[in-house]
Amino acid sequence: MGYYILEVVLIFEKIPTVPMADELVDKAFRRASRAGRAKPRDRREAAESMIMTASNILSDNLIHVVKRFPNLDDLPPFYRDLTDILVGVDRLKMSLASIHWAGVKVKEISKGYIGKLRKGQNPSMVRREAFGRIASIVREVDSDLALLNEARDTLRSLPDVSEAPTIVVAGYPNVGKSSFVAAVSSAKPEIAEYPFTTKGVSIGHFMHERRRYQVIDLPGLLDRPLSERNKIELQAISALRHLGDVVLFMLDPSETCGYSLASQKHLLDEVKSELKIPVLVVANKCDLKKADADMLISAKTGEGVAEVKARLIEMLKERQRSSTRP
Repeated sequence: MGYYILEVVLIFEKIPTVPMADELVDKAFRRASRAGRAKPRDRREAAESMIMTASNILSDNLIHVVKRFPNLDDLPPFYRDLTDILVGVDRLKMSLASIHWAGVKVKEISKGYIGKLRKGQNPSMVRREAFGRIASIVREVDSDLALLNEARDTLRSLPDVSEAPTIVVAGYPNVGKSSFVAAVSSAKPEIAEYPFTTKGVSIGHFMHERRRYQVIDLPGLLDRPLSERNKIELQAISALRHLGDVVLFMLDPSETCGYSLASQKHLLDEVKSELKIPVLVVANKCDLKKADADMLISAKTGEGVAEVKARLIEMLKERQRSSTRP
């Protein structure tokens, strides 16, 4: 991941609610009726105006739905993986393609029926047949419109993360992770919800030498053994490869967190294996009991926090240097 500051906007947040097929058809036919009433003296001209109005509204609305959805191939890798986990990128692409097809097909069908009108066929019969065909095409993609709404509702709740250098905080519950995030962040961490975590996600930021850094604690993902996680959680952990640059793994050697040190170290081995990025192991609550670790801190008193923060920054810088070496 590049070490440039780029705020990732919640891409799905600005997508309006996707209208369903019956809503689109009703809107189009109401407008078409008004267009027909505007030409009461010529039945053929009125029928042509109604078909054109209905097809234009349906086609434009369907194409607009596709255009307002983000290009899935342009999503940042982290968000693209989450989209695939929660909704399915291939499913979304197929639905977007189907809706685009419907928008084009409606226009194509309407042109054919307008041609019939101009050849002198019965205006009322041609209009009814045209309306039936284009309504059928729109209703054919109703499930695709529903899928886009599902994706919008699911993905718009994802927290806004940046592509700043990122520290992922891991460890069992109650070992001091949230306290560390709060201690190193210049402001109170944001608490947000991921659809695949059991608790809120803590996201903190801090500045160092005019560079913005990000610290993330994902409870429910990195605080219990792999065997206790479902498929979606396991995939979400894999997605962290695109977001995390280093891991801060926090141990509680006093075991006052409620978990044995042996269990905590087993989780550490799993996190190392799964994320495959540099890991700094820190023993917290060192005022109670010390243990074998890279560094010792007390998130409660603040002892050692500044030193750990400095070490993490150095690790991030080393990652940057390694990524720019020829």
